[in-house]
Amino acid sequence: MRISLLSWLFFYSYIATIFIITAVLVSGKCQSHQQELLFGLGKTLNSSLSAKLRNWNQSTDCCSWGGITCDQSGRVIILDLSNQLISGTIDNSSSLFNLQHLQQLNLAYNTLSFSFPCGFDKLSNLSYLNLSNAGFTGQVPAEISRLTNLITLDLSVNLFLRDGRPLKLEKPNLKMLVENLTRLRSLHLDGVKISARGNEWCKWLSSLTNLEELSMNNLSAVVPAFLAHLPNLTSLRLKILQVRMLQSLDVLDNEKLQGSLTKFHHNGSLQNLVLSGTNFSGSLPQSIDKLVNLTRLDLSSCNFSGAIPSSVSNLQQLVYLDLSLNNFTGQIPCFDLSKNLAHVDLSYNKLSGKIESFKWEDLPNLTHIDLRVLLSNNQFDGEVTGVPKVRESLLDTLDLSYNQLQGPIPAYVFELSRLSVLVLSSNNFNGTILPRDIRKLVHLTYLDLSHNNLSVIATESYSLASCKLNVFPDLKNQSRLTHLDLSQNQISGEVPNWIWSLEGLQKPYQVVANLSVIDLRFNRLTGHIPTLPLSASYLDFSSNNFTSSLPSNIGNYLSYTIFFSVSSNGLTGAIPKSICEAVNLLVLDLSNNSLSGSIPKCLIGQMDLLGVLNLRGNNLSGQIPNAFSGKCSIETLDVNGNELTGKIPTSLGRCRKLEVLNLGNNHINDTYPCHLKNITSLRILVLRSNRFHGGIGCPADKRPWPKLQIVDVAHNSFNGKLPNKFVARWKAMEVYDDEAQLNVKHLRFEVTGSRIYYLYGITVTNKGLQMELVKILTIFTSIDLACNNLEGPIPEVIGEFKALHVLNLSHNALSGKIPPSLGNLQHLESLDLSSNNLSGSIPQQLLKLTFLAVLNLSHNQLEGRIPAGKQFATFTNDSYEGNRGLRGNPLTQQCKDAIPSHGQDSNPRTGKHINWNLVSVEIGVFCGWRIWYFKRIDRLLFKFFPKLDHRNRNHRTISQWIQGRRL
Repeated sequence: MRISLLSWLFFYSYIATIFIITAVLVSGKCQSHQQELLFGLGKTLNSSLSAKLRNWNQSTDCCSWGGITCDQSGRVIILDLSNQLISGTIDNSSSLFNLQHLQQLNLAYNTLSFSFPCGFDKLSNLSYLNLSNAGFTGQVPAEISRLTNLITLDLSVNLFLRDGRPLKLEKPNLKMLVENLTRLRSLHLDGVKISARGNEWCKWLSSLTNLEELSMNNLSAVVPAFLAHLPNLTSLRLKILQVRMLQSLDVLDNEKLQGSLTKFHHNGSLQNLVLSGTNFSGSLPQSIDKLVNLTRLDLSSCNFSGAIPSSVSNLQQLVYLDLSLNNFTGQIPCFDLSKNLAHVDLSYNKLSGKIESFKWEDLPNLTHIDLRVLLSNNQFDGEVTGVPKVRESLLDTLDLSYNQLQGPIPAYVFELSRLSVLVLSSNNFNGTILPRDIRKLVHLTYLDLSHNNLSVIATESYSLASCKLNVFPDLKNQSRLTHLDLSQNQISGEVPNWIWSLEGLQKPYQVVANLSVIDLRFNRLTGHIPTLPLSASYLDFSSNNFTSSLPSNIGNYLSYTIFFSVSSNGLTGAIPKSICEAVNLLVLDLSNNSLSGSIPKCLIGQMDLLGVLNLRGNNLSGQIPNAFSGKCSIETLDVNGNELTGKIPTSLGRCRKLEVLNLGNNHINDTYPCHLKNITSLRILVLRSNRFHGGIGCPADKRPWPKLQIVDVAHNSFNGKLPNKFVARWKAMEVYDDEAQLNVKHLRFEVTGSRIYYLYGITVTNKGLQMELVKILTIFTSIDLACNNLEGPIPEVIGEFKALHVLNLSHNALSGKIPPSLGNLQHLESLDLSSNNLSGSIPQQLLKLTFLAVLNLSHNQLEGRIPAGKQFATFTNDSYEGNRGLRGNPLTQQCKDAIPSHGQDSNPRTGKHINWNLVSVEIGVFCGWRIWYFKRIDRLLFKFFPKLDHRNRNHRTISQWIQGRRL
């Protein structure tokens, strides 16, 4: 029988209608007294960091509030405020305990007061209670034992989060807590201090016949030997038992747990057996293969001894095997029947015998082999022919370190195309390593071949960038070497002398004659700047820990050098005048050190080929020499963050190729640099935090800087009005069409005829917050005139800057109305007009700014209703405070006739707590702001993850070395 399409559509429409009606009926409108109770609870808590509590508003239905679920009658039945960084006090009189219809309560992972309240017995309908890591410490109150409807109870404490203050079960003890909780299916008491003998609380827990999940990791009690009266238990993290239906047994990190494994009986249920971090000892029974469905066996960090039984290979479902950090002896069994095996770790044992194939090549899923200390303290001779051979397509990790393995490294090791970790250190491997073999391992992230007898074949180019090396590879025989790239590793200590005295040279420690490219950036090298090879054209020692001064005769070694960078080290002393003898330099980067003294005049006046001069982040003083020649080729001049004084040199106007001028954070006392009017290539002008004064603008007959895309003159003493005609000349800020997007690229200095380039970097500051643009897109534009003495109206012409992303005019004396034309800035992401004398209403046209993430109009004289909806629904009171005439959401003090706005986001954002990251994509065009979590969120990550440290650094890259290429 056929059913027509129309009939099916009618049927589905009917079903959909039923679902919609049902969904509406599930949650009714919140009852008024329920709303009052919730609002009272919210007042006792610090909600500043909680996305849910900040959205609790008495003018809206509480059943729509974050974390709240109501039943059909509008009564609150679920309250979930977990992971909200809430602080404050919940005492015995809290309105929380009057929400008597609650069925589920979750306060986990907050920072509430340390006193455990006693009012939970009033919540008699609770079936789910999660107070894990909520902040409560001390004695668990007896009232919880009266919640007879509980199915899930979680009181776990992570001592990392509670600063070592645990929960206690003393009076009442565990017996009194659980004796009435007969419906419990899930009980979590991790880290709780239980004052009872093991056999006592074992007996008490065994009365919970419905219990399916029990977790007591890191508990402060002696573990008993018997707990077998829980017939429905499917997950136990406490003690090995012969429980017929047990599927997972995990006693991870119970250091006091001890015992041994007896003979196993046939078990088709157990899938996970984890005893890691306990004090179990003895041998692993041969009957282990009776656990026929075992997929994970983790006995690591115990005290097991004896041989690994051959029956392990009969576990055909086994996927994960970790027997590391024990005292197993004897040989490794074959694993030919364990076809699903993917992870094997047998490290740190006392295994012996020859390394044989083990038939691991027949294991199609194997991704991890770790056999460290596999054969230590033995006597092996001859070549190794039986190193574990596996399927090359999957293996991720191979570690054979700290053995006595001999002979050459098997060639097939370098055919393991998916390998990311290769550790063969501390053996007796010999033979020759070809760099091209290592380069075959394209996914390699960590390589350690140290402490062997390996050598590297003579070659002209040697590149091991980003290989996690921690020592210099042995290159003593590389007399033909011309390219050396060891960048982005973890090499520490001083640069060895032999790197400059390779075999075949006539004098010891003679500088290598052929070495032209040396890239050692992003390592951990210390000591003095090494002796430089006379023939080097590219030298990059940036982002290390060198602490010496620059050699006084450094220029003698840079005669052929075109790229020299020692940025982001700890160099001290003055810039030697001999550096001016490096007349072929195109890029000189000495930034982010502790160099002092003045800028050598010859560095400005004699180095006509120099394209990039970066001296930022030092302690340089004096004036910028007024010595720029007519042959000036500088494209980037960056002296930000020094102690420079005086004026901008008039001769700088001769540098017609200048694109980036960064003079910020010095003591320069000058007027607006109209004498640079003829530099039509200028894209970035940073004068912030100096002593500039006078008006902003140049005479009408001068049209400077049509390509200008970033203007930052904040924190100076500029005054007067912003000339509309002058601002209108920044034509680059108007262009944002399809053609501009197709031609987007990053600003960079390129060395003609080579693959070397230098990326411009800059730090843009707004509202006291900084973002580092390590790559500057040609379409990114920003205007920052904050913290000056500017007055008059905001120029209307700014509304034509369709490419503008950041506009900051805050902390001036601007007056008049906000131009409605600002609504045309379709790509604007940050707008700060705070602390001025602006009046009138907020233009409705600003609602068109759909990318706006940060808005600050505070401390003006604005009035009228705040526009509602779209991006404005995401801004908080901080964006508008200090304007007495404003009304409407989200102001905390509403006018009587204020009507709540609709469409507000449930996750309001405020510019006051926002940190920005520019996201730039090299293919296509994307530029946006990302709101970071508050610093306190790191405390929730078990204090294991440090805050990211965004270092100021300019990136220099050799995208690819071409063997035999001459720069």
